Amino acid sequence: MRRMVVGLVAMALVPMCGAAQQTDSSKILPDGTAVVTRVVPVPKTVSPEAQAMLARVVSDANLPTPLQQRRIGTDRWQAGAGEVSKRLYPANVTEAKIAGVPVRVVTPLSIAPEKRDRVLINLHGGGFDSDSGSLTETIPIANLTGTKVIAVLYRLAPEHPFPAGLDDAIAVYKEMLKTHKPKNIAIYGTSAGAILTAEVTAKIKQLRLPMPGATGVFSGLGDFSRIGDSVAMYTLNGLSGYLAPPSPGRGTHDYSGSTDLKDPVLSPLYGDVAGFPPTLFITSGRDLLLSGTTILHRAYLHAGVDAQLVVFEALPHAFWNNPELPESKEADALMAKFFDTHLGK
Repeated sequence: MRRMVVGLVAMALVPMCGAAQQTDSSKILPDGTAVVTRVVPVPKTVSPEAQAMLARVVSDANLPTPLQQRRIGTDRWQAGAGEVSKRLYPANVTEAKIAGVPVRVVTPLSIAPEKRDRVLINLHGGGFDSDSGSLTETIPIANLTGTKVIAVLYRLAPEHPFPAGLDDAIAVYKEMLKTHKPKNIAIYGTSAGAILTAEVTAKIKQLRLPMPGATGVFSGLGDFSRIGDSVAMYTLNGLSGYLAPPSPGRGTHDYSGSTDLKDPVLSPLYGDVAGFPPTLFITSGRDLLLSGTTILHRAYLHAGVDAQLVVFEALPHAFWNNPELPESKEADALMAKFFDTHLGK
C-alpha cells in the first residue's frame, strides 16, 4: 500500500489485488492534514492508449538522478519523441541563434502567404534545468498552424538562475518585434516554459513593450511562494512514483536563486496581470500543477484578461509530450486553433 501524509491533502493508491480489495478511508488531523486511502481505478473516460499509460507501474522509491545524467536521458528522449512528432506532423527543424540566444527554428513544409508574417515563440519545459520540450512542443504546433515556431534554448539553472532564462526569452522577443507586428507573435510553453511564459508577459509589461497577440500557459503556475493542493497529491506520473512532502519553494531555489518568491515577475500572481493578451490555459486531472494552472487562470479572469481553461480528464503532467496519445493530438489541435484564431487580430 502506498500512503502519504503531506501538506493539506494526501493520497494513497491502493492496488486492487483480487479479493484483497481495500476500503476507502480518511482521517483529518487537528491541523487539517488529511490522511487518505483511496482506491482509484483506471477511468474508462479516457482513450485506451491513455488507460494503458495510467496503468504503468512507477516505483515509489526515492532514487535521485544526478542532473547531468538526467539531462542526457532527457535529451535522448526528446530526440526520439521529436522524430515521432515529425512522422505525425512533418516539419523542418534547424539550429540558429537569435540575439545571441541559441534556438531551434521549426517550420512547416509550406507556409501560406497570409501566415508568413506570423511567428510563435516556444519556451520549453524541463524544470528550468533541462530541455523536455523544444521538439515535442513545437513540431506539432508548427505543422497544425502552418506557422514558423522559434524554440528558445534559454540558459538553464542551476548554472544560470532567474532571471537568465527570462532575459534570453525577452531578447528573442525583442528581436522578433523588429520584423513582426506584436499582434502576429504568440508566446507559449509547457511546465517550466508555461511558468516562464507568464513571467515573460509580466516582464514585457514592466518594460512597456507591446504585448504579443496571444500566449499559452500549458500546465504552469504564477506563485512560487505557496503550495497548491495538487502538488501534495500528484507526481510527474500522476498517482504513481515518488512523492516528497511539499513545501513552499522546494525544488525551485536552483531557479529562483536569491529572488524574493513573491517578486511580481518571478511570481506574476503578485503583480498586475491586467492588459495581458488572450491566453489559453491547459492542464489535466492528475497534473501536479493543476492547482497552479487554475489559480493563475482565475487571476487572469479577475483582471479582465480573455483567458480560456481546458482541463483534460485523469491524465498526468504535460501528457501532450507523448505525441501519439489521442488526447495529445486533441490538445495540440486546441493549441493550434487558439493561436490561429488570435494572431493577427
